[in-house]
Amino acid sequence: MVTPAYPSTAWSVPVPHMSRRQVLSLLPAAGLLAVAAPARAAAGVDHARLLANTVSIFAGTPEVNARPEVAGKLAAIVKTARQRLTAMDQAGAGELFSGLALGTDDVNLRLAYQYLYEIALAARTPGGELDGDAAAQGRVADGLQWLHERYFGDQTAGYYGNWHNWEIGIPTHVSRTLALLPGQLRQERPGLTPAYIASMDAYLRSGKNGDVDLDSRFHTGANLADITANRILQGALTADDARVGKAISDQATVFATIDPYHLQHGNTDGYYPDGSFIQHHSVAYTGSYGRALLTRVVQTLKTLEGATSDAVSEGLPGVVYRWIADGFAPLIFEGWMMEIVKGRAVSRTNTGYADVGVIVEAIADLADHVEAAGALALKKYVKFLPAADTAAFVSPVSIARYAAIRADAAIPAADLNAPERSVAFNAMDRTVHRRPGYAFALARSSDRISKYEYMSGENLMPWFQGDGAYYLYLAGEDQREVFGVDYYTAVSPYRLAGITAPVEERRTVPELYGRLWYENPGHPLNFTSSSESQNTYVYFPRAGNAFSGGATLGAYGAAGMIQSDDAAYTAKQAGTLPDDFVAYRNARATKSWFMLDDEIVVLAAGVSGQGGRTAVTTVDSRIAAPGDAVALTGERWTGGAWQAGDTTPPRWLRYANGTRRTSVGYAFLTRQTVTAGLETVTRNRRVVRTTNPDTNVTKNVFTAAVAHAAGDAPALAYALLPNATEARLRDYARGPLTVLANDRRVQAIKHRTLGIVAANVFADGPRLVERLLIDGPASVIVRSGDRTTVALSDPTMKRDRVTVVLHGRSLKLDKGDEGVTVRRVPGGTMIQATTRHAHGRTFTVTLR
Repeated sequence: MVTPAYPSTAWSVPVPHMSRRQVLSLLPAAGLLAVAAPARAAAGVDHARLLANTVSIFAGTPEVNARPEVAGKLAAIVKTARQRLTAMDQAGAGELFSGLALGTDDVNLRLAYQYLYEIALAARTPGGELDGDAAAQGRVADGLQWLHERYFGDQTAGYYGNWHNWEIGIPTHVSRTLALLPGQLRQERPGLTPAYIASMDAYLRSGKNGDVDLDSRFHTGANLADITANRILQGALTADDARVGKAISDQATVFATIDPYHLQHGNTDGYYPDGSFIQHHSVAYTGSYGRALLTRVVQTLKTLEGATSDAVSEGLPGVVYRWIADGFAPLIFEGWMMEIVKGRAVSRTNTGYADVGVIVEAIADLADHVEAAGALALKKYVKFLPAADTAAFVSPVSIARYAAIRADAAIPAADLNAPERSVAFNAMDRTVHRRPGYAFALARSSDRISKYEYMSGENLMPWFQGDGAYYLYLAGEDQREVFGVDYYTAVSPYRLAGITAPVEERRTVPELYGRLWYENPGHPLNFTSSSESQNTYVYFPRAGNAFSGGATLGAYGAAGMIQSDDAAYTAKQAGTLPDDFVAYRNARATKSWFMLDDEIVVLAAGVSGQGGRTAVTTVDSRIAAPGDAVALTGERWTGGAWQAGDTTPPRWLRYANGTRRTSVGYAFLTRQTVTAGLETVTRNRRVVRTTNPDTNVTKNVFTAAVAHAAGDAPALAYALLPNATEARLRDYARGPLTVLANDRRVQAIKHRTLGIVAANVFADGPRLVERLLIDGPASVIVRSGDRTTVALSDPTMKRDRVTVVLHGRSLKLDKGDEGVTVRRVPGGTMIQATTRHAHGRTFTVTLR
């Protein structure tokens, strides 16, 4: 069993991970027997305690609910329930709630069950005005019976629309509602609970024999956690030890760190050794599905507390602690969840602050389940983050716990991140670079990771979000005014910051096919709404390139990517897809990002629009409120002030928001015409998501872009300088940075002050960079000083080893990672890392 240490600063300690075998070793013998002998599983479960824990989680306790911090939550629970009861009173023919037409709309059916849950919750919330209201509870039971008889019990009539509603959404509300109903009421209706459990089992069509199937592509990650949490409750309701034990055993598998070279059940969804989280097998998803998984497993820990053997959850809280420290914390900037890990959820109107509020609730709860040092580190982080909106918390108990942590003067505020941190989430093709005044987040893609996610009318124009789109978050800003749904609404999808896109107009999926997906069930690939072909070619297509990754050396980072077509276009050219299926050709480029202290250096070479098209690289796009005092200044290479509309190449530009007292500088290292300017844009939020509120958004949009003529265009190099002054930008050309190489084979820079040489070698074979002979493909960072430190990785994830020779005097090994060897060779020192099955991990060695 892994026993993690809990430092006060989590970033300073190696990350412990759990294999599936280690996870299963944490379960009691009864839980392990569940797989082979369900009848003997989880003997000794205290079902009454399990149900009582569940009620406390969602409804609170008399002691907690008496606290003033919880009063707002109680009032909201009662207000919602009264609204639902009124809607029941006003229901028309064929309705349970007024306005919810049933029979063909699965979303409305799910909402009907949600409304029943909300009434049941209020009627079980201690201290609430409806607490113990037998009439309201009776109406809930009647409603459950009515819905089952008419709309849920008949399997031949159900399962239309989204599978998630039938297998997860509705069962979640039903299971919790039944748990909230008094035991006596359930006893008075002895057939209600068994009938629902039988129906929910029957609707679990992606499972096996009415139970979880760990080999199903639907039963992974957050989905698996949701399904098993529901089944734990269902087992408690019927005192079914076997059901509880099997569900616990199944859910425990989500704690196992994914080893991509030894997959269990073929599953790639979950947390990886580098902190990455993937859902849907290829989508970077920490900020949405990962957040949901975190919430669900923490709730399970609370549900099981005192109801099962301690061995059931022993060690698992430590795994979740590492998810937070190494998976979530790097992606949270001043209380905002970064866009690069939200998939289609970027198009929703809930904000990055609300996303983090959910995480904060889970962190506050987890602090009660980890060892003392870990609990303190989590509490410090809770105090470090901006105050969360507790109205969005699920549990009154969590609100009280959170308030107690925030009010405790003995707990100092402390980040889980180091002040300076560079994180390569190479398993999900993401990079995060943090400094006290800013954070830089980069989205890449590859033949392993999707270019984007579109689904169900969400994220309608996602085409370039994985093509090197980046987000520069500045300290002190309200990120709702800079990013979030309004960024994607106001900024053209062809002008997202950082991307290189062909000059063309694309159509959304609904525009192309008249529905939210491509339909062709008669084709050999069987295109239906949730088919694997739909996933592969419509919802979240992967790229075609292998090179996407990078290395980190301490708080510095290098990343690179070869931009390619997506899987849909490649398959269409091969004749695999139907004639009426529309696929778009991408632009091509070789790109690098070198992340230092005061600058992020961006190189692009081999840029081509393909097929005779021109292409555009967007240096940056930023939005501001129409009333903000925004200014754009610059200087020409030839001297003199640069102004918007100027066709003379600028040496630098500076975007400044005087209202928010923030700025970004752009230092151009190659002489090219830059089109830059400000415009007022008004668009409706439904351009990015069909179900968004019908709301127009007006923003002041700044865009700086470089056009590339058809064919191979000259290489481009520039630096982003967060919070730069004009004086800093004027001096930058005389600064310590040099571009050593910038073509399709090698991209490299040198920073004399930092003593850093960093390079991405995209081509096969040895390439000379400065005094480094790098055997590519590889990503390498070398820092010289009293000691020489070398960091190297394989961004293709296909090589057995990566080799670098440092020409000059021979150096000796001081310390190094396992798998790195150092030896003298004629004319220098050779460093070789065994990168086989390292999945893009950085190897570091220090020489003297």
